[in-house]
Amino acid sequence: MDYGLIIQILDSTLRLATPLLLACLAGMFSERAGVFDIGLEGKMLAAAFLSAAVAAATGSVWLGLLAGIAASLALALLHGVASITFRGDQLISGVAINFLAAGLTVIVGQAWFSLGGRTPPLSGEGRFSEIEWPLAGIINDIPVAGPIYADIISGHTILVYVALLAVPLSWFVLFRTRYGLRLRAVGENPGAVDTAGISVTRLRYGAVLICGLLCGLAGAYLATGLAAGFVKEMTAGRGFIALAALIFAKWRPWHALGACLLFGFLDASAPFLENKDVLGVTIVPQFIQALPYMLTVFILAGFIGRADPPRAGGAAYVKER
Repeated sequence: MDYGLIIQILDSTLRLATPLLLACLAGMFSERAGVFDIGLEGKMLAAAFLSAAVAAATGSVWLGLLAGIAASLALALLHGVASITFRGDQLISGVAINFLAAGLTVIVGQAWFSLGGRTPPLSGEGRFSEIEWPLAGIINDIPVAGPIYADIISGHTILVYVALLAVPLSWFVLFRTRYGLRLRAVGENPGAVDTAGISVTRLRYGAVLICGLLCGLAGAYLATGLAAGFVKEMTAGRGFIALAALIFAKWRPWHALGACLLFGFLDASAPFLENKDVLGVTIVPQFIQALPYMLTVFILAGFIGRADPPRAGGAAYVKER
């Protein structure tokens, strides 16, 4: 395989893994606190739509980003009220959010722009531009190291770097701070946390809102960084793939990075493997496009070995009197 092609695939891997990584970390915070959230897809979709809509209307990608985060936080708060305050079924609440976002984005998009649920294409200040690191253009001709620095490390939008920085930050918060200890404890034994005089409700709401923030970043990146506008169902199951990556990573930040890069690599490799002959068999495009979803099924079917979720996950906490 051509070295330049390898660089191109790795560059695309990083770009395509970014929304998965942000969504995976979002689900990790929520589930570590005992609140299962299969509504990642819906929050990403809502954030993608509103960020693109506001960016198209105002010409400012930063206002679009704030709008996308606000949309995701609103749905996260809705999930929190349903599953924490009213102790409803967390899975049903997540499914409802997915359906709500899928329907509203099309209806509102058509009402606002009359483009069949799409937003106008974004350009200029309406979308995130790539950041070129110092000396990237100068050292690009240096063998091996030059293309790695210029094309893989440099040349991404700011949200790609935010996603990468979120991995060590999430690890530090979860495993090196008092807040992280309490968050993990409330997902394992909320009764013990409550006995210690710590509010289970406050901790779970905090985790749900962190989830909303990260999903907002993921959705905004899809519409204003990876693409140049919103189209119907543009998340394309990424929220569910992020959940599979979360199980694959066993709810750990660094493992989540590896899992999301794997999914991103499969997605990035697809265009280069289509119609290629492998052992006399022609790889059809449909098979390549289905690979990330097939891997999701294998992971959820338990082929990665035992992955135990937080013990109190999915169950509403009822305070003993």
